[in-house]
Amino acid sequence: MKTAPLRFAPAPAVSIAEPPPLSLYVHIPWCVRKCPYCDFNSHEARGSVPEAEYVAALVKDIETALPLVWGRRVVSVFFGGGTPSLLSARAVDDILTAVRTLLPLEPLAEITLEANPGTAEAQKFADFRSAGVNRLSLGIQSFNSRHLQLLGRIHDGIEARRAVELAQRHFDNINLDLMYALPEQGMDEMLADLHAAIAFGPQHLSAYHLTLEPNTQFYLTPPNLPDDDLAAEMQLAVEAELAGAGYEHYETSAFAQKNRRCQHNLNSWLFGDYLGIGAGAHGKLTQHDRVLRQMRFKQPRAYLEHALKSASVQESHTVAVEDLGFEFMMNALRLTEGFPLALFEERTGLPPTAVLKALDEAERRGLVERGLERVRPTELGRRFLNELLQGFLPEA
Repeated sequence: MKTAPLRFAPAPAVSIAEPPPLSLYVHIPWCVRKCPYCDFNSHEARGSVPEAEYVAALVKDIETALPLVWGRRVVSVFFGGGTPSLLSARAVDDILTAVRTLLPLEPLAEITLEANPGTAEAQKFADFRSAGVNRLSLGIQSFNSRHLQLLGRIHDGIEARRAVELAQRHFDNINLDLMYALPEQGMDEMLADLHAAIAFGPQHLSAYHLTLEPNTQFYLTPPNLPDDDLAAEMQLAVEAELAGAGYEHYETSAFAQKNRRCQHNLNSWLFGDYLGIGAGAHGKLTQHDRVLRQMRFKQPRAYLEHALKSASVQESHTVAVEDLGFEFMMNALRLTEGFPLALFEERTGLPPTAVLKALDEAERRGLVERGLERVRPTELGRRFLNELLQGFLPEA
């Protein structure tokens, strides 16, 4: 495979005085078994994971990326996948040690690691905490063993509960991922899942509507899903139940106790920067006159081969000026509270007039509301988010 060259468009007519906060995303591409609904860059681990080799590649990746982020402080770290909990705590410790050596990491930075209940071990969770991980995200999806089996998960309901209990022994900041509108799921079963999650009192809950994504097994052979009306009722019930339990609905699928919002994801939604390392990782990096998008090679073997040689491991492109408004809104309008209008210019280098016509039309249709300083989606805009965002596409 040839090394993909960096591709830069002519310098766009933007001027960004200060880059936004910088996060680090670390992608671990292996999992025990590929779930039939998953469209993430994950690969079944056939045999042992090449852990030492991959850690070395990640470190090389950071070193190669340093000229683009030199001197910038990292405000959060997120280990995603795949199944990051397949790594040993020693490997996670080595990665975080390299991060602290090469980049200025905020002393109180949020450091999240995704874990699969099927790989939950008490000692491993304790060791992850000792390595510096201070937030754990558990891919529960459901507490119902039948639904977990239909989803192709490797854990059952008992293991799901046990994983939460083990996590709470060592972490005081936990997210539980739940899914609803599952194959053959009824409203009572969805509510049972939700109530089970609430009973644990996690600091954060992510509740996702199961969707059939292209290039997945479910897309090729669709399961028996609840109809649209029932799925919509489930969504309303999720929001009402979590509000009643004291959770703030701050993003499309995210709910948090007071002061427990995910700082890493908030930075992304507010068009902050993130350096993405690891096979298939995406990144967004702001320079003073452009915004760069990057994607690392998806295949672990190709990524390893290039990274260990300190060769380019990604394709890069400059976001076109006419696309910046849409890209900003695609993130910021997911937030229930919206965004400060001044942030648009601060993060894109464009004046608010660049999206004024689209904002006027969205407001006329009741999809956003505006004050002098803030823009937020209305309840109608949140329900029809894709329709709202279409108004910011360049061709619109």
